[in-house]
Amino acid sequence: MLGSWIFCHVNLPMRCFVQGVRCWRWPACGQRNVGHFRKVVHTTRTPFSGRVTPVFTRALAFGDKIAIIDQNGEHTYRDLYTQSVHLSQQICEVLRCSSGDLKEERISFLCPNDASYVIAQWASWMSGGIAVPLYRKHPVQELEYFIQDSQSSLVIATDEYVRDITPSAEKLGIPVLPLVNSGSHGYINDKTVEAFPLAIDCPQWKDRGAMIIYTSGTTGRPKGVLSTHQNVQAVVTGLVDKWEWTKEDVILHVLPLHHVHGVINKLLCPLWVGATCIMLPEFSPQKVWEKFLSPRTPRINVFMAVPTIYSRLVEHYDRHFPQPHVQDFVRATCQNNFRLMVSGSAALPVPVLERWKNITGHMLLERYGMTEIGMALSNPLHGVRVPGINRLLKVERVVRPLCQPIFYCC
Repeated sequence: MLGSWIFCHVNLPMRCFVQGVRCWRWPACGQRNVGHFRKVVHTTRTPFSGRVTPVFTRALAFGDKIAIIDQNGEHTYRDLYTQSVHLSQQICEVLRCSSGDLKEERISFLCPNDASYVIAQWASWMSGGIAVPLYRKHPVQELEYFIQDSQSSLVIATDEYVRDITPSAEKLGIPVLPLVNSGSHGYINDKTVEAFPLAIDCPQWKDRGAMIIYTSGTTGRPKGVLSTHQNVQAVVTGLVDKWEWTKEDVILHVLPLHHVHGVINKLLCPLWVGATCIMLPEFSPQKVWEKFLSPRTPRINVFMAVPTIYSRLVEHYDRHFPQPHVQDFVRATCQNNFRLMVSGSAALPVPVLERWKNITGHMLLERYGMTEIGMALSNPLHGVRVPGINRLLKVERVVRPLCQPIFYCC
């Protein structure tokens, strides 16, 4: 009934988008049936025209440019690529896959918010697997549910989580592969990378499963949503186009990495264009403000968060920056350094939106999306931004003329 209401009241691009969401595909892929995860948006007209390839295939083109800055140091694109190849080899050895192609076997991984997450994700793809990110703050029962429901064949965990996840993996009869926290150096040279037999050069990434992200479970148990590499690339390139990502951008990453917002918007987009991502282990209002106002390079110019984070940043500002001259400094620094600030994943209260604009001089860009389809609509990067895009179903007639589809599906 709700779908019918939307279909009757939205314009053509959005109508086609909704129709695409309502279409299901049920093929059996690889050694196991993943049909109950496969909800695919039909994207016959998208911003990209080239072939579908995962983000890691672009990494070596950026070479020694800094990709990730985290608690362990700096990591170049070459570092991430070579370490991912090394982990891919380990994955195939553990699962006894001599061909180097797991044919969409699922790989669960539990990593902190740092470069190890990227390495685990890329390695899963390089070995022909489907990435299933786990979240460290989920209870054991929830982690076991994700591992079992996704039919994972392997669990990768960094040192600090191996002891916690091993009993669950043993209970489910699944091997655990420890991942040493990544340093700032590669494990293997380029010649070894080129010669290594993996699914890296797979000619048909388009319909292959890329990752399974679980919904928040507000109306029942979380459900696994499978995105193909085509789905991921459509959303990433759509956001890169609409939000004008470039390799000069520097984004501060403070979100968990088990939902679309943190995985695609804040991580895969910058890595797609060769930008730099500064990753904090977890959100801290003090640390975020320190990063915002730091004179050190590289200077952050992109930030994305959920409404709760903006509320907490406002609270910290009110508590610690009461002096007028400090407030002037904060506003001037944010206006000069940042080109884009985004809010999403939930409705942004208008008072928070207005307060943030008063503090930083930036009108937050709101966008609308779902786990099942990624980002769908966005307020424009340039031009008038209407508050409340995440209340789309209630104010669609007002927001519609001022929204930009991320990608078209008809």
